[in-house]
Amino acid sequence: MRNFSRLIQSFFSKEYIFNRLKTSIKSKMASAEVIRRLESKAAAAEQIIIQLKNQVEEIKSRNVQKDLTLENEKLRNEIKRYRNELIRLETLQGIKQVPIPDKDVVPVKPSETPVEPVISEKSLPQTLPQKKEAKTKKEKAPANEKKPSNTKVVEEPPIDVGRLDFKVGKIVNVKKHPDADSLYVEEIDIGEGKNRTVVSGLVKHVPIEEMQNRLVVVLCNLKPAKMRGITSEAMVMCASSPEAVEILIPPAGAVPGDLVHVEGYPRVPDNILNPKKKIFETCAPDLKTDDQKQAVYKGVPLSIPGKGPIVSSTLTGVQVK
Repeated sequence: MRNFSRLIQSFFSKEYIFNRLKTSIKSKMASAEVIRRLESKAAAAEQIIIQLKNQVEEIKSRNVQKDLTLENEKLRNEIKRYRNELIRLETLQGIKQVPIPDKDVVPVKPSETPVEPVISEKSLPQTLPQKKEAKTKKEKAPANEKKPSNTKVVEEPPIDVGRLDFKVGKIVNVKKHPDADSLYVEEIDIGEGKNRTVVSGLVKHVPIEEMQNRLVVVLCNLKPAKMRGITSEAMVMCASSPEAVEILIPPAGAVPGDLVHVEGYPRVPDNILNPKKKIFETCAPDLKTDDQKQAVYKGVPLSIPGKGPIVSSTLTGVQVK
């Protein structure tokens, strides 16, 4: 019994109780340190998440702005294309087009011919003598007085490849020029119902057998010109270098009359190119073949929508003319 009592006293001694408390405090302090570290890491992680969210929102905003810019550019091109198409249709209907200067507008000099003012009947007293006087003034108006013109003032399209009327044609007949050994005379179907006569200097480059029934790309709105006595009404387009000349090849599935387009340059060809404006001469330096043998204008392929690009057989990096 005494021994048990001593054991109890020893168990609940001050030293024992102090050690137990010390161990408990250390355990709690260690847990608090772990919790503090976890809270610190959680706060840092939350800050990183906030930064990432801000970066994502900024990237989204930039993409939206880029999409809006592209959409605006697309709309501007559509407006330009429809405007140029309207000009072309009005020209075909015989409506005279007057180009608008891009920058400085020259004031129109007023006509020296006096224009008789129009007098409304409501502004005149309802008396017979004044009506007769107005009628007399009307009779004295100059006989050669011109009526106001209904001419619509429109802006002339820019000088680029859209002014050139490129079409697919098929050579239905070919022969040598009777007065020139280096020239062929071709009859080409371009889908107009009537063949065009074209004179080409290709005798030294293309055998006559390869010319017959061949699909070609033709520039159709050049001013007709006589070549050794025969009028040429168009031009067969070729890839040309000092060493070789190759006729451009339309894509598979092309047929006579197919229109050649260049993306970004609305197709508004002149009826006949004015030689004084040198439209073809201005565009010619930018008509080339690229490293994929595609005919391009300023790097943009000439193509038939839905069918494919215009290409050369082998020549790359040469002029198209």
